[in-house]
Amino acid sequence: MQKRYMSIWFGHLLTDWQTLQQADLKDMPFVFARPERNRVVITAANPVAEAQDIYAGMMAADAKACCAELQVLDDIPGKAAELLKNLGLWCIRYTPFVAIDLPDGLMLDISGCAHLWGGEREYYREIINKLREQGYDTRGAIADTVGSAWAVARFGKKTPVIAKGKQTEAILNLPPAALRIEDDNLKKLQQLGLHQIKTFISMPRPMLRRRFGETFVSRIEQVLGIKEEVITPIIPPVAYQERLPCLEPIKTAKGIEIAIQTLLEKVCLRLKNESLGIRKAMLKCFRIDGKMVQVGITTTRATGHAAHLFKLFELQISKIEPALGIELFLLEATRVEEVDQKQEALWAAHPGLEDDALAELLDRLAGKVGANAIQRYLPAEHYWPERAIKPANSLAEKPATAWRTDRPRPVRLLHHPEPVEVMALVPDYPPKFFIYKGKRHEVTKADGPERIEREWWQDAGAHRDYYAVEDDNGQRYWLFRLGHYDNKPQWFLHGFFA
Repeated sequence: MQKRYMSIWFGHLLTDWQTLQQADLKDMPFVFARPERNRVVITAANPVAEAQDIYAGMMAADAKACCAELQVLDDIPGKAAELLKNLGLWCIRYTPFVAIDLPDGLMLDISGCAHLWGGEREYYREIINKLREQGYDTRGAIADTVGSAWAVARFGKKTPVIAKGKQTEAILNLPPAALRIEDDNLKKLQQLGLHQIKTFISMPRPMLRRRFGETFVSRIEQVLGIKEEVITPIIPPVAYQERLPCLEPIKTAKGIEIAIQTLLEKVCLRLKNESLGIRKAMLKCFRIDGKMVQVGITTTRATGHAAHLFKLFELQISKIEPALGIELFLLEATRVEEVDQKQEALWAAHPGLEDDALAELLDRLAGKVGANAIQRYLPAEHYWPERAIKPANSLAEKPATAWRTDRPRPVRLLHHPEPVEVMALVPDYPPKFFIYKGKRHEVTKADGPERIEREWWQDAGAHRDYYAVEDDNGQRYWLFRLGHYDNKPQWFLHGFFA
């Protein structure tokens, strides 16, 4: 495939961003500046300041002399890189390969992408107009090589879309600075009267190498396409990712369903070939108004069952607001794990926690009531009852210790014991009755006490004497008295038996 690149140049990146933060600066001259060698040097100027011959590299004191109303703001180290990264992430909707081109640009590998927007000119206008609508002074160019796209974006005066194989003709009339060469070589070319690329580009390479160095020649060969130039994307592509561009914006729930099903089938097919399944997945929907909406799912167990995964996403479709329409769907399997490949007919053959149907049911319930509403607990090696359990990370996680079965334990344990009023004989008799939430419970059966000492290495305090009791309605409770019996003993309800 013929490589095609798009260079995007933000002529006033920092000052445009500042204007978006402070709208009152739009019609005022202002600059960013930082101290260098006991001088304050301008690092960026807004268009109003540039109209008064104030530019980057100028001393702030000289600029103030030229323009008394000039505002000088402190330069923000690393801000340009941060802005470019955010803008680059936004551009991923147009191509998966976006690189930061410091200090003021982006470089996109658009090979095979432009036809989805109706051609390179429409593709170019789409991106540039959207960035300008966001408030950034933006120019760009499309060409066969990184160097020629960079040069035309910043110095070109004619068409920004260079036809295939025409990069040489596009740069001939541009100044030497369009080749991204060092300042020393720019001065040499200026002194020699070589003010356009066409005046030296056809000179023998050995002669240019002797006079200007290897980097100079490399830049020429890169811009012409003789030497390949590789760009590094902002973030590596997600290992399990599928994209679905739309010829027409999708506005309906049915259209979103079809897109999800298509993407899941592609992702699950890739995962199946590698014996992997999805634990977490994210669907990103890029709208034509420039905004992105996303929904995610989490599974209890790794699965490559596309139909099951679709049911989970189906619960989230109502959260996707298409607005004027969705132009691109992106599905990412952000977490995958190994999974045993079994025939679908055999999935329901294993009872208990090994039953895939159980895992799928829990996933669907979690999609409706929230993942945090469903918990599985494992035993933990603690004496204190509320510390003797811990949440499991997955359905497949195995306990490190066995559940205690030698003593009765309630099926429902309260997060915090609740105080109750109790009448009991001294010193260690079980309650005769207790009052919980205003209701009196007559105790007909009781077992205990079971003393549980506090874990002194965790915290200080009194022990607990627990009683399992049954009231006159046949309901069973887990009560305890805090500490030794005294004139005003404190009693608490801690759990309910089945």
